[in-house]
Amino acid sequence: MLYIVTPVFNRQNFTVNYLNSLRNQIFKDFKIIIIDDGSTDATSEIIQDQFPEVILLKFPGELWWAEATNIGVKHAMSLGASYIMTMNDDTLLESCFLEKMMGIASDNPAAILGTIGVHADTGAIIDGGWNINWKTAKYENKLHSLKIEDRYGLHAVNVAPGRSLLIPVSVFEKIGFYDSKNFPQAVADFDFTIRAFNYGFKIFCSYDAKIAMYQGASGGVELILNKSVRNYYQHLFGIKGAGNLIRFTVFAFKNAPKKYLLSFWILGVLRRLINYFTIKPSL
Repeated sequence: MLYIVTPVFNRQNFTVNYLNSLRNQIFKDFKIIIIDDGSTDATSEIIQDQFPEVILLKFPGELWWAEATNIGVKHAMSLGASYIMTMNDDTLLESCFLEKMMGIASDNPAAILGTIGVHADTGAIIDGGWNINWKTAKYENKLHSLKIEDRYGLHAVNVAPGRSLLIPVSVFEKIGFYDSKNFPQAVADFDFTIRAFNYGFKIFCSYDAKIAMYQGASGGVELILNKSVRNYYQHLFGIKGAGNLIRFTVFAFKNAPKKYLLSFWILGVLRRLINYFTIKPSL
């Protein structure tokens, strides 16, 4: 049985649209677990009223993404899940999305499967799957290394974002859960998938299944879009900051190969200090 796990917080419009896209799936053999971590905008009440099929877990706040996801995953496992899909509520799914993903999973039962992410308004591919280049400390979008005629099927990667990730339960049983202590929000998904990759699990990005993304809804992206001294500080040290230096340092020392550790850390820190002023997210 497939269980879809999604933390939410104060984004009722995103959440409703996301749940409607799940309700409209051709593939029906799945259950949804929503973890509402302290919403004050009536998100839980709307879910209970409009989506009674959803398993709703309510908490008072401060779980953040990683621990909220862990709670949902553990609950799904207690109910007998064989596959977990972690999803964010700022995404929309085409009606055949789950049908495609479960079909791919049947041919690759032990693999972790991610998907491409497309711009919600233009349909342009934004996220084509990721590889960490430990030598250069670059996070490389697979899209940029593929010819247009090769943008189909599965492509091997070594990390994957958690916004749309199909994970066999056996992965959690063997490597554990998201590291919510060190990475309560950003980085938790990359830390989890690189641990799985190093354990021996294959990770693929599917170019045949896609999600629509509202990239500007991310807290980390908002800090980059609205550049200021305060937001620069939050980018480097805040819990939502995509360039959080403390989280990056922990990630580097946990996961980087020893021969590349020093260069990966130094180059990574420099990029985070400088790139804030030049990054322009695709919105």
